[in-house]
Amino acid sequence: MRVLLVGAGGVGTAITRIAARRRFFDAMVVADYDPARAEAAVAAVGDDRFGAAQVDASDETAVTELLRRHACDVLLNATDPRFVMPLFRAARAADATYVDMAMSLSHPHPERPYAECGVKLGDDQFARAEEWEKAGALALVGMGVEPGLSDVFARYAADELFDEIEEIGIRDGANLTVDGYDFAPSFSIWTTIEECLNPPVVYEAGRGWFTTEPFSEPEVFDFPEGIGPVECVNVEHEEVLLVPRWVDAGRVTFKYGLGKEFIDTLRTLHLLGLDSTAPVTVPGPAGPVAVSPRDVVAACLPDPATLGERMHGKTCAGTWVRGTKDGAPREVYLYHVVDNQWSMKEYGSQAVVWQTAVNPVVALELLADGAWSGSGVLGPEAFPARPFLDLLTAYGSPWGVREQ
Repeated sequence: MRVLLVGAGGVGTAITRIAARRRFFDAMVVADYDPARAEAAVAAVGDDRFGAAQVDASDETAVTELLRRHACDVLLNATDPRFVMPLFRAARAADATYVDMAMSLSHPHPERPYAECGVKLGDDQFARAEEWEKAGALALVGMGVEPGLSDVFARYAADELFDEIEEIGIRDGANLTVDGYDFAPSFSIWTTIEECLNPPVVYEAGRGWFTTEPFSEPEVFDFPEGIGPVECVNVEHEEVLLVPRWVDAGRVTFKYGLGKEFIDTLRTLHLLGLDSTAPVTVPGPAGPVAVSPRDVVAACLPDPATLGERMHGKTCAGTWVRGTKDGAPREVYLYHVVDNQWSMKEYGSQAVVWQTAVNPVVALELLADGAWSGSGVLGPEAFPARPFLDLLTAYGSPWGVREQ
């Protein structure tokens, strides 16, 4: 297997450090808009299977040429969701397998954004599913931690733990703190704003997908391994769009443990229009400059990849499932916890980016050895869960199940 990894930020760099310990691939080309970031990621692993390249992820033709030049048969997208579609199309043009961790962007319903879906997450990719299937090519979408591992948990619950599922709820929480910062998101603020301020999507059998107000239906969820109770709220996320395509469930939700201060900050950004991606014109030393307010916010905050030494605590991603087994009610929480102290010591990567990065590497290894295979645009739920969970444990990162 020859892999083109596009994006050498926090997650991309963590991917190189995890992959360097495995032997399932022959080469990995690490490409980024900033060549220095790609070169730094490659230099850190000290493995001659890795090489660096420069590419603009929005330039579909350039990415296609890079795939062909290095004879890469897989494109792994570690950029933010703005670049999903050009990378997705480039992989198809080069006849490469495509893997991402976040799906094509949504667009709210123009008249009823908090009741009806407009363009949903992943719609632009699923619209081309027939093209991929006819070509016998695979696009594995949403293969990070959330979405990704959380979807694998949903598949595992359906196959091995339940006869009938009434509700699946992805629940994400942490007790992470960052020394020296009152507000320092542990993941891309660009992506965080996108998913937290868009209308959350809920799925119900018989009704399909619909939307609610941001931060709706608050609940306190007790997270394992010492994290404890965290208030969680509805947030737009890919699992709600993926899980019902392959797993029968009466209801599917995604709730994120954000905390009041984080929510208030996001609401203020929205109130001021600082969440917008539409350029505004501001004065500059050489004349007027068009800038995106959201990009300005991101530039003013610390790079999440650099926060590991200041960060303390654990992060938990998991899937809560309620239903019946052998005629009796059952409720479980399948989860994966990463301690920042462990991920920094073992890999030099902070917990949130490491937890995101490990899952696409596991998936690539399953594709390389044939344990996972398929064609079309497929989510993690479309594949058997047990091989993934067994391999994740073999990577030194076990998962757990808690009866509720």
